[in-house]
Amino acid sequence: MTEFWLVSVPLDKNSSQSLEKLKRAASKASLASSFRFPIPDLKVGTLDTLLALSDDLSRIDTYAESVMRRTSQSMVEVMEQSDKILENALANGVDLASYVTRFQWDRAKYPTAVPLKCLTEIISRQVSQVEAELKTRNAAYFNVKASLQGLERKTEGSLQTRVLTDIVKKEDLVLGSEYLTTLLVVVARTSYSLWEKTYESLSEFVVPRSSRKILEEQEGGIFTVTLFKKAVGEFKANAKKNKFTVREFSLEEAERQKEEMGRLNVDKKEQYGIFVRWLKVNFSEVFVAWIHLKALRVFVESVLRYGLPVSYQVILLQPDRKCVKKLRELLSSLFTHLDPAAAASKPDLGLEIPGVSTAQQEYYSYICYSININVVDPS
Repeated sequence: MTEFWLVSVPLDKNSSQSLEKLKRAASKASLASSFRFPIPDLKVGTLDTLLALSDDLSRIDTYAESVMRRTSQSMVEVMEQSDKILENALANGVDLASYVTRFQWDRAKYPTAVPLKCLTEIISRQVSQVEAELKTRNAAYFNVKASLQGLERKTEGSLQTRVLTDIVKKEDLVLGSEYLTTLLVVVARTSYSLWEKTYESLSEFVVPRSSRKILEEQEGGIFTVTLFKKAVGEFKANAKKNKFTVREFSLEEAERQKEEMGRLNVDKKEQYGIFVRWLKVNFSEVFVAWIHLKALRVFVESVLRYGLPVSYQVILLQPDRKCVKKLRELLSSLFTHLDPAAAASKPDLGLEIPGVSTAQQEYYSYICYSININVVDPS
């Protein structure tokens, strides 16, 4: 699990000293690595707007993360190599941890001069557009893939059922004759000698010595036999009595299936390249949008929690997975003064909010949002 904690505390002397103590203690005990996470000055707006935005940002945060993970999952499914996801799931050309730990607000995409509500709407629309196009592209690619797999499955299986497209050649058949035709017959391996002795007598008008074995597998083989068209019915009936199976075969249908497989193969290869490139670009777009949402949430919550004028400070922590509890205890002890009730509420040092799901109910004396960037296994 690769997780970061985005922590915000007031910009006052007491909290600043506690923050420095946190950095030193976390580093000395190897509890976590710490990084700067600069958030620009944003337009505050009214208190009512901030309260409404707080709820909206929580919802959009969850939504953006789900789209980001669906995009990465599609990348795994399309590339069919989960070990390749880390080198392809990048943000602005760098790995996800590097992007988060070196975060810089993208003013070109998300101008700081516009109201917070507009910024939120820009990000929400961006993520919605990616989700809609992902659904369309995903369906198109996997429809082609499923059609191709369906045809490929027909070329497998037993000699009794499989498609003979790549087995029977034109030269195996009598073509263009008004009177003669060629049948394909499945013969069990144990019945080869019986076939050789009897096939010429299974009906009248069988061409002598016309049988040829064109495929052999463990269960048996497929033989051709040439005869007059008017004798086909009798030949099939007698072949069945001897447990020989006459396969239905159409050269035109076989050629059509072969062309269809070729077309689907080309279509799949073309779509593969285009889709993978699209996934890489749009994974980056959604991930970047998601991290900006985290920054927006920190800003809005800091103003609501710590008041005006805007005065807060942010630190990004990357906890050692074995020291999560110790780090949480350290944070609680250093910032208890911000909200004593939250720090003392329960053993894991977070306050349980009634009516809020477990995934969203952590409330600490300080502001804290987690960022789980493990796109392979987010658990």
